[in-house]
Amino acid sequence: MGFQLKELLQLARLHEHQGKALLMARGVAVPEGIVATSAHGARKAAKELDGSVVLKAQAWVTGRAAKGGIRFADSPDEAAAIAEEMFDLSFGQFPVEEILVERALDIERELFISITIDDALKTPVLLIDVQGGSGIEERAESVERLPVDPVTGAVDRARVRSILDARLPGTENELVELVAKLALIAKEADARSLEINPLAITAQGELIAADCRITIDDYAVFRHPELGIEIAREMDHPPTELEKIAYRVEQADHRGTFYFMQLARVAPPDSRGLIGFHGAGGGGSMMSMDAITNAGFTLANFCDTSGNPSASKVYRAARIILTQPGIAGYFGSGSGVASQEQYWSAYGLAKAFKEVRLSIPAVIRLGGNNEDCAVEILEDACRDLPARVEGYRKDDTPQFCAERFATLVDESRIHRGTTSPSVPARHVPAFVGAQEAYSFPIEGGRVWIDHSHCDADTSALVISHSSNLLMADVHGKPVLAFEEHEAAAKDSEFIACEIECLRAGRPVLFVDLQLPSLAGN
Repeated sequence: MGFQLKELLQLARLHEHQGKALLMARGVAVPEGIVATSAHGARKAAKELDGSVVLKAQAWVTGRAAKGGIRFADSPDEAAAIAEEMFDLSFGQFPVEEILVERALDIERELFISITIDDALKTPVLLIDVQGGSGIEERAESVERLPVDPVTGAVDRARVRSILDARLPGTENELVELVAKLALIAKEADARSLEINPLAITAQGELIAADCRITIDDYAVFRHPELGIEIAREMDHPPTELEKIAYRVEQADHRGTFYFMQLARVAPPDSRGLIGFHGAGGGGSMMSMDAITNAGFTLANFCDTSGNPSASKVYRAARIILTQPGIAGYFGSGSGVASQEQYWSAYGLAKAFKEVRLSIPAVIRLGGNNEDCAVEILEDACRDLPARVEGYRKDDTPQFCAERFATLVDESRIHRGTTSPSVPARHVPAFVGAQEAYSFPIEGGRVWIDHSHCDADTSALVISHSSNLLMADVHGKPVLAFEEHEAAAKDSEFIACEIECLRAGRPVLFVDLQLPSLAGN
C-alpha cells in the first residue's frame, strides 16, 4: 500500500500526498496513507488503514488545522462524517477536492526541516528547528540556517550533528543522514522549497515525514517529465480545466506571452458583478486591475497577452475568458505605451466576440502602436453585436475606461433584467465543412472559403486582404498562392482577412481555430 508516484505528481506546486510520494520514492519514510475524493472513499480508506486516522484536506494554504482542514477519527464512520464536512470547505474560491487519510502516528517529538532557495544569497539554505509544528513563523529566532552546496546538494554533516546534539541531546546518526538526504532530494528534484513540518520522531524511534510541502522550480520542470507536471507555474490552487487549456495554448504558440489564472467564481454580495479581465503588459495590467476593482467589480480571472501576441493567441484567450459562467462584462486594458501592434489584438478580440455573438458589454483599451487603427477595427467589426463593444486609446486612463465600463454594465442589467449571463456558444458559418467549400490547414486550425458566394468582386476583396497569401484560380476564385506548409503559420493574417471581409459585408472566409477541450466548440 502507498502512493503511486506517476499517478499523483501532476503540479509544479505539489500537494502533501504528492510530495510524500516523491519522498517515499527516494527512501524517506512517510505515514501510510490513501487519497480520498469522497466521504465513501474516506470511510473505505480508514477501514483499510484499520485504526485511528488523521484526515487532511489537500489545499495549498498554511494553518489548515485552525481552518478545519486537519482532523482525527477513530473509526471509518467517523472518518466519513468528517470527510463530508471537509468537502464542504473552501480555501479561497476553490473547494476541497481531495483528502489524505493517513494512519495516525504516535509522535514523541517534532522537528522542522526546510531546504529553500535564498534569493539574496543566491544559494539553497537548510533550516532546522528542533521544535516543529504550527507557529514556526513566530519562532524564527530559534531556526538554525546552514548553506547547501548548490552544485552537489551536500550539507555539512558535522555542523548538522553539532546543532542537533546541542539542542536535542543523544541525536542518532540516522537523523543527521536523513537531513542530508532531504537536501539532496531537493537538489535532484530542482525544488524551490522542500519543507518537512513536522519531521516526526515516534515513540518507537522512527523518523517519519508527517507533513511536507514541495515546490518545483518552474524553469526546471522540463527536466522532470517523470513528475507529469501540467502547469509549470506556482499557483495558490490546483489548476482548473480552463487554466490547463490556457497553458496548452501558451506552450503551442510562443508569439508573445499569454498568462491566465482564475480568481473568483462568485462575486460577493457588495460587488457590482463578476467580470472577465484581459490585460496587456504587466504594469498596465496591474493599474487596470486596480481601476476596475476600485469601480466595485470582482475579477473572475487575471489574463495577460503581451509581447506582440498573435491574433490567434488573443482570440483563444478571449474565448477562454468568455467561457467562465456568470461574468457580467469583459474589461480589457493594459499598457498605454505598448510596443506591440494593437491591430492584431483587435482582430483576435473581434473574431472571438463575433463568434460567440457577445451579449455582455466590453470595454477594451488598446494603447500602443497603431491604436487608432485597432480601435476602428474592433468597434466596426462588432457594431452589430447584441452587446456594446467600445475601444479606447492610451490617452483614455484606466480609471475613465473602468467608469465607462460600469455604465455599460448597469445599462446591460436594466435591459437584461434578472436573467444571469450565460456562457455563450460558438457560432460557425454553414459553409464550414461543406464539400463545395475550399479549405486548407494552418497551425491549430483550418481556413474555409465559401467559393459558392465568391463572385468577381467578392473574390477580389478576399484576395486584396489576404496579405498576398491568396490568388485567383482559373475560375477567379481565391485559393492559396503558396504550398500549404508555407502558409501554415499565417493564422493571424487569415484572421485579419476574415474580419476585413466581415466589415465589408462579405463573410465568405472563416478561420476555424478550435479549442477541443473548451465548452461551446
